[in-house]
Amino acid sequence: MLGRLRGWLIGAPRNLFDPRIHHHLALITFFAWVGLGSDGLSSSSYGPEEAFLQLGTHRYLAVFLMVAMVATVFLISASYSQIIELFPTGGGGYLVATKLLGPVPGIISGCALVIDYVLTIAISVASGCDAIFSFLPPEWAGARLPTKLIAVAGLTALNLRGVRESVLVLTPIFLGFMLSHAALIVVGIFTHTAAFPTLVAHTVADTQAAVAETSVLAVLLVFMRAYSLGGGTFTGIEAVSNSTDILREPRVETGKRTMLLMACSLAFTAGGILLCYLLNDVQHEPGKTLNASLWEIIAGSWKIGGLDVGAGLVVFTLVAEGALLFVAAQTGFLAGPRTLGAMAVDHWVPKRFAYLSERLVTQNGVLSMGLAAAAVMLYTNGSVHILIVMYSINVFMTFTFSQAGMVRHWWSVRAKEAHWRRRLTVAITGTLVTASILVVTSVIKFLQGGWVTLAVTGAFVGLCFLVRGHYGRVRRLLSSLDEVLTNLPLPEPTRTPELAPDGPTAIVLVESYGGLGIHTMLSIQRLFPRHYRNVVYATVGLVDSGQFKGVQDMHALEQKVRGDLEKYVQLGTRMGYYSEYRYTLGTDLIAELESMCLDLIKEFRRPVVFVGQLVFQRENLLTRPLHHETAFAVQRRLQFTGVQVIILPIRVWEQTRKPRARTGA
Repeated sequence: MLGRLRGWLIGAPRNLFDPRIHHHLALITFFAWVGLGSDGLSSSSYGPEEAFLQLGTHRYLAVFLMVAMVATVFLISASYSQIIELFPTGGGGYLVATKLLGPVPGIISGCALVIDYVLTIAISVASGCDAIFSFLPPEWAGARLPTKLIAVAGLTALNLRGVRESVLVLTPIFLGFMLSHAALIVVGIFTHTAAFPTLVAHTVADTQAAVAETSVLAVLLVFMRAYSLGGGTFTGIEAVSNSTDILREPRVETGKRTMLLMACSLAFTAGGILLCYLLNDVQHEPGKTLNASLWEIIAGSWKIGGLDVGAGLVVFTLVAEGALLFVAAQTGFLAGPRTLGAMAVDHWVPKRFAYLSERLVTQNGVLSMGLAAAAVMLYTNGSVHILIVMYSINVFMTFTFSQAGMVRHWWSVRAKEAHWRRRLTVAITGTLVTASILVVTSVIKFLQGGWVTLAVTGAFVGLCFLVRGHYGRVRRLLSSLDEVLTNLPLPEPTRTPELAPDGPTAIVLVESYGGLGIHTMLSIQRLFPRHYRNVVYATVGLVDSGQFKGVQDMHALEQKVRGDLEKYVQLGTRMGYYSEYRYTLGTDLIAELESMCLDLIKEFRRPVVFVGQLVFQRENLLTRPLHHETAFAVQRRLQFTGVQVIILPIRVWEQTRKPRARTGA
């Protein structure tokens, strides 16, 4: 029953060798705009509001602010289009900083990016619920936080089904937002066209008066404060470059078209809303967002034949706005686990974050993003004003590293690229703009949430260094084992051993051909001399996010697995055992091993399963979670079916002398 319920919630397993599987999962330009562009577009729900409120009594600066916002959107989009060209396989800020600046800037950018996506989920859901609660009775305010937590849980479950399904479900919401907001913005601007000359004259006069009364620097500081703290408007622009691996071929062209759609829609919506605030003299009302007040001013009094349609349109627009923010949370679930997967392939985080589920999504990453977003929601009590500060700092940290990497790239290839000056100018300008927003936001809002995100990001970076250091130490400690055992001077067999149908069979679970698997075979020979007649080597070709790019990668993985197993068969034959192998490709290591073992015990008589397990001389907080107890998990599953599983410990010595590994009783 639990299996059927899981299948209904998450969906049936996918066929890894379906030649159309990657094409089916990939997104065309429109759906990429919906799934990835919604994050940037939805920022118009809170970014312009935050910037406008920061102006205070200096509303005359809103026109300059609008121009600066629109220009910045296109500047950052142009720079990230260059990143898509240079890195068509995705990876975003993490890959760009790693390849162009080095591993240390890369992991800082990657950690900032992962936390950015956690905050994307949190702020999108929080802002969406606030928009919906703007037209609900005030006494319902106590239900806001539980509603936000339920929304996070629902989106997590939806994303466990896969990318394309989640985007298809949310497409109507995206279209509803675009149509309603575009119509109201056009009406809000063009009903005040007669006031444009007066607006421009007042803006110039008020600016001159403010400069004369204070100074140019004082006016610039007010402007920069509003511009920087409204930097949430630009968040989400990077999502396309981070996730080009889920785009339909040709990926570069699809990515650039998606980026252009995102830039145009965000510039129109954010700039239009900011101008509408000024033209319609929108004032802050407790319990309401500025957008809610704006839509009521524009459409609240509309009637058709005595029928009050304005109130209904306002409600529809706010619901669409809130729902689109839920769509925007998709970016966190789409791109966040992929960034974790890329970091896992490079051993910065536990390898399990690169594993795919049977639905071909990075399930561990999706669950982690959902749980982390819920924790952030609880910590901030769902406050958008706190979340936007935390969010903006990490976004612009990643922006700055990415732009700086592109500056270094275009400078290094200036002798080869014909148009390097124009591209370098874009990258330098982008670096200066994003770095200035990062510094201003961090300094001004350090005590209002800024220190939290900086501390968490720093702690995450420190943890990543610990994880990578541990993996590196284990590789070094086991390197001598590979050097010695892969070149054993075993004699060639005088005759090929034959299958003993009634003889005892050792089922040896192995990974790639190397010292650990060979060590397990030698231990079986030493502990059970002349007992086993048959040996079957079993392994799972584990498909992770770094390998699943299409069917051709599945065939390459299959060839590698078969090559390793054939080496084990040669080893077993030279040791005097009848040897053969079994393998499968899959995404769930433990389940696939269990299924394979259950099939083998039906085929061979008197079987015993053997599996090696690293045992560290000095246990620490990292050894258990990073070496995830595959042996014990298999043993727990098989022992209740009557299958005997023997775990052979492989001791890892951490001493000053040359590292070695031994079998312990």
